[in-house]
Amino acid sequence: MLDRAVIEKFLNEEFDDLDLKIPADISRSALVETFCHYTEDDYYEWLKDNFKSFFDHGNPDWDRIRNKIKPFKEQ
Repeated sequence: MLDRAVIEKFLNEEFDDLDLKIPADISRSALVETFCHYTEDDYYEWLKDNFKSFFDHGNPDWDRIRNKIKPFKEQ
């Protein structure tokens, strides 16, 4: 779940950069919540796609994965 305060800050900055104004009939909190749901739905699909790719659709190449792990073990 996304941090709503972080998302609100992000949206504020992006809106400022683009000089966008939220219409009067849309509350900031409703916009933040809706954007979070939109992003979370997309994020979940992105995670599923990456899982399939990383683990080769259920047939993982463990040697390749070990090679991916090596740089993080050395930290």
